[in-house]
Amino acid sequence: MSSDETTAPAAGPGDGPEDSPFRHERTARDEAPQFVLPLVARIERAGPPARTDALETAARAVLVLLGDERSLGDGVWAQAVRDWQDARIRKVVRRARGAEWRRAEALEGITVTGGTAEVRVFPPVPLDGWPKDLARLQVSGTDLDDPEPPAAPGPGTPVLWLSPDLEMSAGKAMAQAGHGAQLAWWELSDRDRAEWRGAGYPLAVRTAAPERWARLVASGLPLVRDAGFTEIAPGSCTVVADHPALRRVAS
Repeated sequence: MSSDETTAPAAGPGDGPEDSPFRHERTARDEAPQFVLPLVARIERAGPPARTDALETAARAVLVLLGDERSLGDGVWAQAVRDWQDARIRKVVRRARGAEWRRAEALEGITVTGGTAEVRVFPPVPLDGWPKDLARLQVSGTDLDDPEPPAAPGPGTPVLWLSPDLEMSAGKAMAQAGHGAQLAWWELSDRDRAEWRGAGYPLAVRTAAPERWARLVASGLPLVRDAGFTEIAPGSCTVVADHPALRRVAS
């Protein structure tokens, strides 16, 4: 599972050949020290999580960290979160099982549980300063499936709509869903954030039908554009965050 993403086209020289599909343009945000938000998904051989549940759990994990008192004000994680958000909004999803997962759980962070998925999110770390028990975890090598198609989201549920035009690994899609949730969080009022947090951050992740996707991209709702570090071309639109409170504003 892999992902090293940002929420807008980014960055610069030395990233690969000039004709590389993953080349990106440098902006001022690349001049700041770069941090990354680590997420670790528990994927046991005998019982891997369903793909959609893993995506939703990862998105909620990002929100849980952003809304945690340790990430706000003078909290112990607040400076790291600010430094991370001042640069590229990178998230990396790694996988763990057995003893690897137990070592990850021993590190400072928050575990978020879905129906079949467990994802642990950690405070941001420097791009080259991962804790060794996280740095040794695999980024690639496992993909996930849904045993049956996910049901339609319930009325009033915030939905992170994935592009129907892109093929993404589970890890990349988890990071992209996290980006969409974060953009929605930024756009909400304090009252709407408090209500979402109080409800436990309900959300759904679904792939949009092509005709719906075209409308969503043009809707004014928060839109994730990939930086092109991995898997897909820079500038690709990956996720639209369709929160009911934001829909009222966008309309």
